[in-house]
Amino acid sequence: MAGSSPFRKRRSRQPEPTPELTEDAASQRALAQNDERGRTASLAAAVGRGAKTGAKRGGQGAKAGLTAIADRIIGNAPRIPVRDLATLRAQFPGLGPEQLADKLVAGAANGTSTVGAGIGAAAMLPVPPAMPAELATEIVGVAAVEFKLIAELHEVYGLRAPGTVRQRSIAYLGAWADERGIDITAPTTVNAALGGQLKRELRQQILKRTFRNLPNLAPFMVGAAVGAVLNRRDTRKLAGKVRKDLRTKQVPWDALPPSGAGRELPSPPGTED
Repeated sequence: MAGSSPFRKRRSRQPEPTPELTEDAASQRALAQNDERGRTASLAAAVGRGAKTGAKRGGQGAKAGLTAIADRIIGNAPRIPVRDLATLRAQFPGLGPEQLADKLVAGAANGTSTVGAGIGAAAMLPVPPAMPAELATEIVGVAAVEFKLIAELHEVYGLRAPGTVRQRSIAYLGAWADERGIDITAPTTVNAALGGQLKRELRQQILKRTFRNLPNLAPFMVGAAVGAVLNRRDTRKLAGKVRKDLRTKQVPWDALPPSGAGRELPSPPGTED
């Protein structure tokens, strides 16, 4: 249209921002960015301090929980009935050491499988506050079954731990924590279990079992099936390690004291109460 300016020319007539305005806006933007970075840094620092404090408290709580479970396992161990070799041979007549050991392992695997299935069924609809108690109950139950298995495997292979009932139970707990058989000819392996080292090893084993048992808390009965399978597998794996150690030091039945396994083997120095 005559007398009208093109759109491009109209835009060119708009006033350009002055350098002063540009510099002022840039300064404000920089101040805002610095202020935001300051808030972010302060928030990050606060979160870091809180995380550090929370981690410290959580670590102390976790250690206390593991220690409580270890104390419970230690307290239960001397009261768990362990069959001596004479009783085992009477209950399973005609079986040799390996066949008898196979029977014990199968029974223990069934036992820990039942414990895992029971805890998984109880956790069908998991309630978060109850989960630690359920895991602790399972670990204590499984430990009792596997402790009994380890003690009776030592009987079968003619390698009963020396000392009193309490001393033997502590030695077998050490074997459970280390997942290996004890060496009754080396007093240090038995004596070491009597000190604070045992609790440290038990805490490590309990922590490992806790992580392995977490799938047992899956809802809708899935955890029951998972718990049964995992516990059976873990018990058999533990038994395999212990039996491998015991076979290397096995004492034939006919070389044991005349009264059979009912007679105490000599205690090494330093193990008497």
